[in-house]
Amino acid sequence: MKTALITGAARGIGAATAKALAAKGTRVAVVGLEPERLAELADELGPGHLWHLVDVTEPESLRAAVDATVSEFGRLDVVVANAGIVNYGTVRTTEPADFARTIDVNVNGVFNTVRAALPWIIAGKGHVLTVASLASFTPAPGMAAYAASKAGVDAMTCSLRNEVAHLGVTVGSAHFGWINTDMVRDADSELPSFARLRSRLPWPANSTTDVAECARAVVRGIERRSRRVYVPGSVAVAYWARSLVTSHVADLVTRRLMGSFIDDYEAETARLGRAVGNHAHKAHHS
Repeated sequence: MKTALITGAARGIGAATAKALAAKGTRVAVVGLEPERLAELADELGPGHLWHLVDVTEPESLRAAVDATVSEFGRLDVVVANAGIVNYGTVRTTEPADFARTIDVNVNGVFNTVRAALPWIIAGKGHVLTVASLASFTPAPGMAAYAASKAGVDAMTCSLRNEVAHLGVTVGSAHFGWINTDMVRDADSELPSFARLRSRLPWPANSTTDVAECARAVVRGIERRSRRVYVPGSVAVAYWARSLVTSHVADLVTRRLMGSFIDDYEAETARLGRAVGNHAHKAHHS
């Protein structure tokens, strides 16, 4: 029986992916920062599944969770490095500590997860899936910290893929557009300017995907050992057009679409008086 460990699994995409994998007969270890939610999820998955309290910025925490999972399951076939946070804010207004935390969770957290799991993944010639984003190659204004972190995840994944291929390990990255999770809903309610801009963006960046549909695509990607998973599938268009997306022409179009967005956005974040979205490891939105 296949086994998997998923970080950031207390809610959103992580929880939905755990359910989809368990439904296929995979034994799942769900890890994250919300013990009550994790315990409820493990109970919902049924007998034979585990949960662990883990902070992905702490390597020892991850190593302990991986060791406990292997001790119980006897193997580890798949690791999904899903835990992540988002920071909504411009470079001019984002606090250095909030920027650093986004990088720590989203980049170092993925590294720590993969590093802890690799010995067992190699032993079973398994599969690694990192959660990157549409933002890996289409950085939006107002999301510099998040885009930087997800570009880093994408680059790290590409390096890893060729480092372990000769060991029989396959490596993929998942690139999500807007997924209907708490993270997206919170941003829409707290930052009306961002919700307005999102609605004006060109396809596929203006669409929102159901979390269950996202999880099904992730599981298909794991089963096929895909190099990349795009949700929705139209995100692949943005990947192949990434040079155009970051071109001078695209900059001009973006600025026209934005209008007064930056001024409104910075005013809204200032009124909130805190980082938006940069809290506990949740599921990803983009």
